[in-house]
Amino acid sequence: MERHIQAPITKEEAKKLQSGDYVYITGTIYTARDAAHKRMDETIHRGEQLPLNIENEVIYYMGPSPAREGRPIGSAGPTTASRMDKYAPELLDMGLGAMIGKGKRNQAVVDAIIRNGSVYFAAIGGAGALLSKCIKESEVIAYDDLGTEAIRRLKVEDFPVIVVIDCEGNNLYETAIKEYQRQ
Repeated sequence: MERHIQAPITKEEAKKLQSGDYVYITGTIYTARDAAHKRMDETIHRGEQLPLNIENEVIYYMGPSPAREGRPIGSAGPTTASRMDKYAPELLDMGLGAMIGKGKRNQAVVDAIIRNGSVYFAAIGGAGALLSKCIKESEVIAYDDLGTEAIRRLKVEDFPVIVVIDCEGNNLYETAIKEYQRQ
């Protein structure tokens, strides 16, 4: 099914999404990759506040290339989500609404998605230049010293993703393989 949603994403909206749905996101999302996740984890464990309130927010695992003249961002393709698996359950337990990346997630992340009524989306790997056209604004909001791995606030319009793991734990990567093997 094709759906259009607003970000940040509410738990009610996340519950409507099903594994395999094509979704177009409009609104505000944030970028964070390995180094930013590590720094957020250190911040949490020092008992300090994160540089953003992650309640219902969407984090896109992406580090952009430099923007060309007249563009807010360069190529903006997803990075491998499993590299954030050691950090994701805690962020989900703190209220993170959704994640965008590519590739499989471990069982602890799947369990946290279910426990928190969240969702994991996949963006198309290798299509960073096309995805960047859906990004209307980009602003570094934290960890500027990390360069491309800084946390950015993005304003997106009809940003295309696919629901991989829905809030019930249905996993497109598993169901698609089973469906393919039956044919």
